[in-house]
Amino acid sequence: MTRPFVLIAAIAAMVPADGLLARETVDASTPQELAVTVYRDPQRGQDQRMDRRWPRGFAMISEIRTVTLPPGESSIRFTGVAEGMVAVSAIVTGLPGGTIEKNRNADLLSPAALVDRTLGNRVTITRTDPATGVARSESAIVRTRADGGLVLETQQGFEAVRCSGLPEKLTFDEVPSGLSSQPVFSIDTRSDAGGTYTVTLSYLAWGFDWEANYVARLHEARADGSLRMELLSWLTILNDNGQSFPDADLMAVAGKLNVESDFEELADEPEARPLRLTCYPFGSTSAGSPPGYLIPPPPPPPPPPAAVMSMDSEAIVVTGSRMQKVMAEAAAPLAVIAAEEALGDLKLYRIPEPVTVAAQGQKQVAFLDKDEVEARFIYVVGCDYGEVDDADEVEYFDPARLILATKNDKAKGLGQSLPMGGIAIYEPTSFGDLLVAETRLRDFALSEDIELELPQSTQVFAQCGGVDREDLEKERRWVRKRAQISNANDAPVTVRLDLGTAGYTKLRGLKGTRIKDGRLIYETEIAANSRRVLRFRQQND
Repeated sequence: MTRPFVLIAAIAAMVPADGLLARETVDASTPQELAVTVYRDPQRGQDQRMDRRWPRGFAMISEIRTVTLPPGESSIRFTGVAEGMVAVSAIVTGLPGGTIEKNRNADLLSPAALVDRTLGNRVTITRTDPATGVARSESAIVRTRADGGLVLETQQGFEAVRCSGLPEKLTFDEVPSGLSSQPVFSIDTRSDAGGTYTVTLSYLAWGFDWEANYVARLHEARADGSLRMELLSWLTILNDNGQSFPDADLMAVAGKLNVESDFEELADEPEARPLRLTCYPFGSTSAGSPPGYLIPPPPPPPPPPAAVMSMDSEAIVVTGSRMQKVMAEAAAPLAVIAAEEALGDLKLYRIPEPVTVAAQGQKQVAFLDKDEVEARFIYVVGCDYGEVDDADEVEYFDPARLILATKNDKAKGLGQSLPMGGIAIYEPTSFGDLLVAETRLRDFALSEDIELELPQSTQVFAQCGGVDREDLEKERRWVRKRAQISNANDAPVTVRLDLGTAGYTKLRGLKGTRIKDGRLIYETEIAANSRRVLRFRQQND
C-alpha cells in the first residue's frame, strides 16, 4: 500500500512547485522619461562654497521605463542607474505584483570581475615573441581568482599569467551573465499573466550639489544716495556621478532640509576592480633572488577621478579676461530662465525645457535677470561701547563698515526668493566694468531686507563712545555719548549708528531711532566732504 504513495511523491519531487521555479531575468528598457531634482548639501553654510571635487548634496531621480514580464516570477534589471544610488530609497511603481525583493549589483564590468566570473571556464591566451613578433594563441582554463597571481591550465600544465616574460593577452568569448559596464539595480516581482508594463523607478542618489551665482552691475548714484543695478543670477548644478541624464526635467530645491541619513555611506557605490597580477621573483627560495634583482615598486595610485579634472576645467571664474564675456551675457536676452515654485517651506526652481545633466560635469541655467534693482550704500558705525575724547578734534577714526542694501520686493525691482550663493559686484568705469567687491549672501525670502557686507570704507570714518568716565564712576543715570563722522566722498552718504541691543538701550537726544534685527539703530545723512558731530545720552544700567 505504500508503493503508490512513494511513486507519487517521487514524481512530485521531480516537478518543482511554481513558487520554486527559477526566476527569469528581463531587462527594462532605457529611460523614456527622466526627472532629476537636485538638493544642496544640507550641512553647507552660507559662507561655504560648493565643493566641486567632493559634492555632498543629493538628487531625487525618477525614470520611466517599459518592461515585458513573463508569467510567474521574474527579476527585472534596471541598467544605467546612478552609481551613487541609495538602493534602500528606491521605489518601483506600475508593476501588477509589486516588489518581492530588491538588489544592487555592486560589481561592474572590469578586468578583475571578468576573471572571477570566468573561473573554471575557457579563455584564449595569446603570447607574442618579442624576437620574431609572432603571436601564438591557445585555449586555457581559468583556475584562480583575480586577487593575486592568475593561474591558467593549458596543454603544458598550470601557468601563471604574465610571469613568462612574454607579452600576453587574455581574450574572453563573451561577457559573463550579470556583469554590466553600467550600475545595475534589480528587483524580483510576479505577474500572473505577464505582459508589457510602464514602470517608474524613483530613488535618491549621492554625489550632486548646486549653488547660486550672482553678477551685479552698479550704475551711478542719484542725488538722494540711491542707485540702480542690474542683477543676473545662475544656478550651477553639479553631477559627480559617472552617468549622464539626457533630456531630463531638471529642478533644484533651495531651503534648509532636515536630513538625518548619511547618503554617502548608504550609497555603496559599485566598484570596477582592476587586475593587478604578481609573480614570485626569478630564482629559488633557498638561493634568493638573482643578483641585481630589484623588487618592483608597488603599483602607482589610481589617477584622480575624471570628476576632479572636469570640475577644474569647468570651474566658474568671473574675473580677469572673462569678465567682459560675463557682462556681455548679462546684457543679452536669456533664452531659458528657471521658474520658481513653492515646495512647502522650500523653494523649487524648474528649468522649463529638457536639458542634459552630463556625467561628472556642471550645468548652468539662469533663474534671475533684473535690470532695474533699486539699492543704496549704507555706512555702519558701532556705537555701543568705547570711550572718546570730549574735544572736537580727534586724531583717530575707525573706518565704517560698508553694506549694499535693498529690499526683496517688486517695488525695488526684485520680488523673487534668492537662494544663497556668491555675488560679484562690478562698477562701470572709463576703462570698462571693474570688480569692486565679492561677497556671499544667505537665503532671502520675499519682502526681506537684503544687506550685503562689503569691505570697510576708505572714505567714511567715525569715532563713537562715552565722553566722560565720571558718568560711569559716579553711577549717573544718564551717560553722555558722542559720534563724530567724516565723509570724504563727493556725494552725501547714509550713515547708520548701531547703538546696542534693543530692549537694553535707552537714549535721549536722537529722534528717529528704530529697531532692526534686534538692534537699536539711527540713520542720518552726512553731506559730501564734511564732518558731523552727534551728541546724545544713554541710560546707565
